[in-house]
This record gives sequence, C-alpha cells and structure tokens, in this order.
Amino acid sequence: MPANEPPREPGRTFTEVGRRAQIVAAAIETIAELGYTRTSFAQIAKRAGLSSTGLISYHFASKAELFEQAVLQIYGEITAFMTQRLEGHTTASAALRAYIEGNVEFSATHPTQMKALLDIFVNGGIDYDEPKERTAVSPLEQILRWGQESGEFRDFDVRVMATSVQRSVEGPNFLLAGDTTLDLQAYARELVTLFERATRADT
Repeated sequence: MPANEPPREPGRTFTEVGRRAQIVAAAIETIAELGYTRTSFAQIAKRAGLSSTGLISYHFASKAELFEQAVLQIYGEITAFMTQRLEGHTTASAALRAYIEGNVEFSATHPTQMKALLDIFVNGGIDYDEPKERTAVSPLEQILRWGQESGEFRDFDVRVMATSVQRSVEGPNFLLAGDTTLDLQAYARELVTLFERATRADT
C-alpha cells in the first residue's frame, strides 16, 4: 500500500476510507482558518470540493463525530512524529531533549493541525479527563524514570515533572495564537536548558 494511502477500515471500501480522510482533512483546515464555532458542514464541503453536505452526513452522523475524528487524526500524526523522534536514543537525557525538541518541532511544522486542535480544545470540543491526561504524560514519565534509574536524573516527583514538561511543550500553540513571529527554535533551546538543569543529578 502506498505510504500516502489511508489504511482500509473494517466494513468500509477504499473509496469510503479515502472520502472520510478527505473530509477530515478539510475539517481540520476549515477549523484552523475559521475557528471551531464557525465551521459548518457547508464550509467543509466547499473546501473538500464536495457537491453536497449530504456526502459528509453519509460518513459522519454529526459535527461532533467529525470533529472527534479530526482530533484523533491530529493525535495520530503527533504520535507517529514523536515515535520517530524518540527512536534510537541510548540515554534518558538524550530522549528528554528529543521529546522537548520534537514536540516544539511538530508545532512549528504542522501549524494548521495545531491551530485547529487548540481551537477545538479552548471551545470545549475535546473531552479531556484524567485518563487522557495520564496517557499524554505516560511516555514522558517513562523517560524520567529511566533517567532516575540510570542515575542521570535526580530524585524528584515524576508526575509533577512530567506534567511541567508537557505543559511547557504545549506552550507554543497558545503563544503562536497571539504572536506568529515566535522563534520556536529559541523556545525549544530554552526549554531544553531549563529541564536539563531541573532534572540532572547533582555532581
């Protein structure tokens, strides 16, 4: 299967899977441009080049279902991106640096996805609860525990540190909403320095 072809979903033809992916992509782009509350099926259909909103309703029962799929699509892209960035590191320090830099890099290279995700989030379109929070910080907690076990990192509350790092790498998405000239490379460097100093073992 070509790399850019969406995987076939159970019970759906390749055509249906491709059409759903097209609609989700159009929804993400429309939300990023117009905002979550102003995005309608009509605007999504226009962006997707569809002749009727009925083609959207055929695949998605409601805006809520479509927007949920948009969020899942973005989360999937983030996961794939970060999995690649975290592969092959032999020290926890290097993995932590890669985690910070990778998250900020994703924000820099995927502005449409992150703008849409932020707008959905601030308008209550994402049901974010404790289990989802735990899932978000779990890979980071593993890195931090690895560093403590190897002696690279000092003794600290892993959950507090993981939450602090996670909120910090999410920061550019909020900052870019008001300042599109933000230097994300400089931002990433500052975060790396900050958390390297915050986590390293005393020498």
